[in-house]
Amino acid sequence: AGPNYQEGLQMMRQASSDAGLDIHVYGPETHITAVVPLALGLEDLEKFPEFDDEAHLRKPSSKPATGMPAKKKSFHRQVADHEADHKVENFTALTRCVVYGLQNRAVQGMLDFDFMCKRERPSVAAMIFPFSANHYIKFYLGTDEI
Repeated sequence: AGPNYQEGLQMMRQASSDAGLDIHVYGPETHITAVVPLALGLEDLEKFPEFDDEAHLRKPSSKPATGMPAKKKSFHRQVADHEADHKVENFTALTRCVVYGLQNRAVQGMLDFDFMCKRERPSVAAMIFPFSANHYIKFYLGTDEI
């Protein structure tokens, strides 16, 4: 976390409030792997206090956040129409992904697998690498450069 991370988290909280969005904002004290179970409703929200929660602010290692007071909102998991029959969304031959970061070997491995499976479209739709303005890498689907 950088020196101004709490101000950034406050700005995210304010932007969500201005937009009328009910979101939860967590800081660096919450491990990234906790986010998915929280979003799926598999973990209790009370176990992971938000960055400006009063219980979190009482910890001696934390600096108190300024600005908006802590607020508790209940989380109501929304069930999409396709989740009515089952809880697992399986991948299909049409499933595509976006790879974040410079994961060249992983992307090429996925493309090789796609080629071996005779997939019509590559499973990788895009690769995002935000740390360079122009970053061009050659990838191959079989013998064709894509």
